[in-house]
Amino acid sequence: MGAAAGLKTKVIKSIRESTGASDWRRRYSSRIRFIDAGVIIWAVAGAFGIRFGIPDLDTSHIRDSDYVLLSIALVVAWWILLEVWGSREARVLGSGAEEYKRVIASSAWLFGLVAIVSYALKIDTARGFVGLAFPAGAAGLLIGRWLVRQHLSLERKYGKSDSRVLIIGGPFSAAHLVRSLNSAPSAGYRPVGVHLPGAVPELTSNFSVPVTGTQADFDSILAIIVEANVDAVAVSAGVNMHPQDLRRLGWELAARDIGMILAPALTDVAGPRIHTQPVAGLPLIHVSTPKLTGGKKVAKRAFDIVGAGVLVACLAPLFLVLAALVRFTDPGPVFYRQERIGLRGTTFHMLKFRSMKVDADAQLGELLAAQGSADTPLFKVENDPRITPLGRVLRKYSLDELPQLLNVLGGSMSLVGPRPQREGEVALYDDAAHRRLYVSPGMSGLWQVSGRSNLSWEESIRLDLYYVENWSLMGDVVILFKTFKAVFTSTGAV
Repeated sequence: MGAAAGLKTKVIKSIRESTGASDWRRRYSSRIRFIDAGVIIWAVAGAFGIRFGIPDLDTSHIRDSDYVLLSIALVVAWWILLEVWGSREARVLGSGAEEYKRVIASSAWLFGLVAIVSYALKIDTARGFVGLAFPAGAAGLLIGRWLVRQHLSLERKYGKSDSRVLIIGGPFSAAHLVRSLNSAPSAGYRPVGVHLPGAVPELTSNFSVPVTGTQADFDSILAIIVEANVDAVAVSAGVNMHPQDLRRLGWELAARDIGMILAPALTDVAGPRIHTQPVAGLPLIHVSTPKLTGGKKVAKRAFDIVGAGVLVACLAPLFLVLAALVRFTDPGPVFYRQERIGLRGTTFHMLKFRSMKVDADAQLGELLAAQGSADTPLFKVENDPRITPLGRVLRKYSLDELPQLLNVLGGSMSLVGPRPQREGEVALYDDAAHRRLYVSPGMSGLWQVSGRSNLSWEESIRLDLYYVENWSLMGDVVILFKTFKAVFTSTGAV
């Protein structure tokens, strides 16, 4: 008994030593407040200067003094409203879209209120002044928040400025939560230990973080949490605790300013699909199923046609140059046409600028067999000898894929979607992988912005399924912006 107690003390001591006091929230919030003030003053003063000109301080009075007072009031109210709206709360800072949403919402409410008051009291407020201050300030606030977030993400990569989390739950769900949080350090949750109430000893050894024990009584669990000195407690699925004890735990943690996080047994589900409904005191979580039908289908297709049309028009000169280079640097056709599997298993011919020798397909089976990957998905040849010198440059910057814009205009592909694959690769799909075929394949996708050809088959499937299950038009826009970054940095290029 004494040895067990000594081991528990040693484990908790290691957690405390690895998680020194963190004041990142206070520092981050102070930084945000300072940047918000600077941006708001810049936006309002700039709008005033453009609309009314620079005040003449040499005169006895400043012209447009009413607007000077309005500008000062607007600066103060805007800064305060950002605080009241919770845009500087620690739980929304540094990760996710909630921080940005609150910045936009608070700004819109402020200027909406200005418009309502001006109309109700018949105040002739200069529309040019308001029309300049609002968009400039909102854009500046978002850019400032984004820049600070990039710095925070960099710190978190080195184990700084994050929340230290003790995970309580069943062995399997706790292990999954540890892996998930460790895979996303930018989210700011660092697992420092796990507690497995009621778990058998055989299931407590395969963890990358210390295990504090298996005690299931409330007093022991609370004592461990307090002694470990963590910032938050994450309760995962399968936890062997009575609901009343979980409620008491929430009270005790709140009194000690320790966050409590509930992690249900859901994986790869985006926030908009989750809806909480309280029933008899229980927070029931409803998970909706996204359907790309009706208006959503029309919106996505319209987005594809407009986006691809604009890109083809703008890149037409580049198309001609690349076509000439392909034609004159290696004998053979300019375009490479390959049959791929598209929506609902239908086939189509995907276009590319040819980046390989003319007989490349005939050599594929032999090369795959030579490297021992003929019976695995993602038919990828390491150090592929079939690629031409020009083809390596085209592939490095994904220029070979530009003709797929014609596929998008024709309707066989989308700007964003799962990676289109060959029939032989689709034949190796399991039931889960077949869900990739529920939407049109895309020129880009989560696989493109998350590593491109560096990804394993399992990771590619997980990302594509996440896209299929959580599609949104705004998500497509975000992926396209990230695609440009991935292409220019040549991340994962073949």
